[in-house]
Amino acid sequence: MGGVISTATDFVVEKLCSCFCLEVHHICRLDKNLKTLVEDMKILEAKRNDVLKFVKREEDRGLQRLSGVDVWLTAVGNIENEARETLMACTSELQGLSLCDGCSRKLVARFRFGKEVVSMLEDVEELKGRKLTEDINALAVPPMRDVVGERDLQPIIVGQDTLLESAWSRLKDGGTQVMGLHGMGGVGKTTLLDQINNKFCGANDGVDIVIWVVASKVKRNEKIQDEIAKKLGFFTEGDSWKQKTEAEKACSIRSSLKAKRFVLFLDDIWSKVELKDIGVPIPTKENKCKIVFTTRSREVCARMGDTNPVEVSCLDTDKAWELFKEKVGENTLGRHRGIPDLARKVAGKCHGLPLALSVLGETMSSKDTIQEWRHAVKTLTSNAAKFSGMDEILPVLMYSYDSLKEKHVKSCFLYCSLFPEDFEIRKDILIEYWICEGFIQENQSRENAFDEGYSIISSLLRACLLLEEQVDKVKVKMHDVVREMALWVASDLGEHEGRYTVQAGAGLRDIPEVESWVPVRKMSLMNNEIQELSGSPCCPELTTLLLQENKLVTISSEFFRQMPRLLVLDLSRNSWFNGLPEKMSLVALRYLNLSDTHIERLPVGLQESRMLICLNLEFTRSIENVSGMISKFSRLRRLGLRNSYTKLDMSLLEELQLLKYLQVVTIGINSCLVAEKLSNYDRVVKCVKKLDYKDLQDESFRVLTLPTMDNLCDLEIEKCGMAEIKAEGAATSLWNRSPTSPSFLNLSTVFINYCNRLKDLTWLLFAPNLTILNVGHSNQIEYIISQEKATNGVAGTIIPFANLEHFSFYCVPMLKSIYWSALPFQCLKGIRVGGCPNLRKLSLDSESVANVDGFVIQCIERHWTSNIEWEDEATKLRFQASFPY
Repeated sequence: MGGVISTATDFVVEKLCSCFCLEVHHICRLDKNLKTLVEDMKILEAKRNDVLKFVKREEDRGLQRLSGVDVWLTAVGNIENEARETLMACTSELQGLSLCDGCSRKLVARFRFGKEVVSMLEDVEELKGRKLTEDINALAVPPMRDVVGERDLQPIIVGQDTLLESAWSRLKDGGTQVMGLHGMGGVGKTTLLDQINNKFCGANDGVDIVIWVVASKVKRNEKIQDEIAKKLGFFTEGDSWKQKTEAEKACSIRSSLKAKRFVLFLDDIWSKVELKDIGVPIPTKENKCKIVFTTRSREVCARMGDTNPVEVSCLDTDKAWELFKEKVGENTLGRHRGIPDLARKVAGKCHGLPLALSVLGETMSSKDTIQEWRHAVKTLTSNAAKFSGMDEILPVLMYSYDSLKEKHVKSCFLYCSLFPEDFEIRKDILIEYWICEGFIQENQSRENAFDEGYSIISSLLRACLLLEEQVDKVKVKMHDVVREMALWVASDLGEHEGRYTVQAGAGLRDIPEVESWVPVRKMSLMNNEIQELSGSPCCPELTTLLLQENKLVTISSEFFRQMPRLLVLDLSRNSWFNGLPEKMSLVALRYLNLSDTHIERLPVGLQESRMLICLNLEFTRSIENVSGMISKFSRLRRLGLRNSYTKLDMSLLEELQLLKYLQVVTIGINSCLVAEKLSNYDRVVKCVKKLDYKDLQDESFRVLTLPTMDNLCDLEIEKCGMAEIKAEGAATSLWNRSPTSPSFLNLSTVFINYCNRLKDLTWLLFAPNLTILNVGHSNQIEYIISQEKATNGVAGTIIPFANLEHFSFYCVPMLKSIYWSALPFQCLKGIRVGGCPNLRKLSLDSESVANVDGFVIQCIERHWTSNIEWEDEATKLRFQASFPY
């Protein structure tokens, strides 16, 4: 009987072993496989480094890497991260299991890791053997035509369409290497150059790269070099480009451009540009390169090599009247039978100059009485004799300036001239300056103050005294002729030249002589190379000092001593600057921007700046503690601490709660305690506009509950270990079925990265105005919106992402779906996916996207597109053209 049992037992064991031999293999060979993985990774990394060196060399020759190279490099990077994490986890977990834990737990762990390692070895072997191309010496090719930067276009000027075609035809002629466009300021040269640039966007002409540079009146070779370098990609090298001499930069540019067929646009040059010194190869018939430039001087055209340049002339009488009539509008012209005749006289005062016609036409569009039109004719006639050099346009611009109804609006306009030529100014920063200068009253809500600021900007745009960038509409700039007029007005019509001292982007290495500062009211030395502020300039009238984007290192202890009225001080983006004078005393100061500096602490003397309402310390990576100082600024309304070394601790949280005027906070949280207690500080919570949660890795921190933040706009959650994110209040509706309203009405941007315990992001249902969603490197996320959670309460009736414009998912390997059904993405402009092998459906149907023209679906792995499960054939047909290849 025993023999029978033994035989039966052996039979069962044999069968079990045959069934589980693979599992036994994973367990027994784990140690050997780990060693093999380490060795294979070294080989793969060596191959990766060789490929990078080769591709870099080819790119320096002007070639462009094949897309397959990027796919392979990304895959190598992913497997490298996975291998590192697996090796660390395996070592940590197995060493942490003692004998007391029993064999079973060790066997389970070894089996799990063994299986992962075997799978990883297969992937590594595949990457090692993958052929990037049939020939390793063909990893780069001549670049595709994605190198033309499309310019924002102002409407083409009446009568310039014929000139555009003539200039384009001449440029395309093989005998034309250099072409100049000349004409007086405001005649439309830049508009014409914009149009020519954009013609290259759809042209199939063999041009490799098109480069646009604004040369400006203060021409510096280095500035032109830097603009070219940005287009060539040299700025991706980090600080190494900035450290090069002018000759070294010229050598780098020459090496890159000599292998390319390029077109270089130089806008607004005032003297000959020495191409050799910049590093630009001379255009010839052989290399088929072109240079096109604009200038006010025909002489400059000849010196640049174009003896027969294109003249951009003023409009004839009929075309001028057509443009002016368009700007004024038929309704205004029809208000009185006498207005049209007067309007022709007013238009005549513009002498056919398009800028003058546009500005004056917009100004006169609100004049609907005959008396106002008669007054305009008299004013324009009497003022003409006061101007020299630009007699045709300055009286017109002055009339439009004088027509601004309120004094503070005029002050806001003049303030825009402090920025460099052609500089795009962010609207929100401009309004912040205006508030701190007192042009807009601060004793109102921030919303009302900014509404007033945006209203002023709109009025200046309508008057054509400012121009708006066309894509996102968040920036404005001045036409260079309008800027000249503004600076002339700010200097009391030329009588007090020093009132507005503007040497922005002028290449200064030292500050102006301190003796010249006495009459100055506004000074802009931004975008220079100033390293030191020394001396003690006497500036009794100075209210604004702009020093951002220099190379500041030190400021002398006496520098600010004689600036009793200074209101606005901007020292931002001086990356080497590490400290203000300890005893500085600026009692009137209301705006201080120290962002993107290496300042280590706030000086004691700053406590005297009790009028401070805006303090920006964002991206200050050396300042550790501001607790004890912030409470001194009892009038503070805006505090920026996001991405700084200073994090929100309980002490600082207590201080902020005491600031009764506080309206806006940008902050980072890396304390689980602060994250849990934040909702108790209602005054701080309602002020938070930008918020980062980073490095919340406490094992006991399982759930991040976001308090209701009505003003929150940007949220980033990175390297956090919580398993779930909930919205306070809104969370109740998800599980207890009690109704609630959305918690994050202003939240527009969300970034979530390296959060490896999260399973879903269902809380995003309560961010109805989200425009950008970026989720990356999160290993466990399966659903963006979980159907189970969302339908377990009234949240199931919310349609998410109604305002979403872009979403991106990168290295989210477990992601299965965005939403369980198709969504009406009426604002969606693009999708980016990579490293999401389980994502098969994009929640799209044939009605999802309102406009598919320009809509792009980008994916790192091309094969991923073939696995997409479309809602139906109509959906597939609608979105097939959205893939860029």
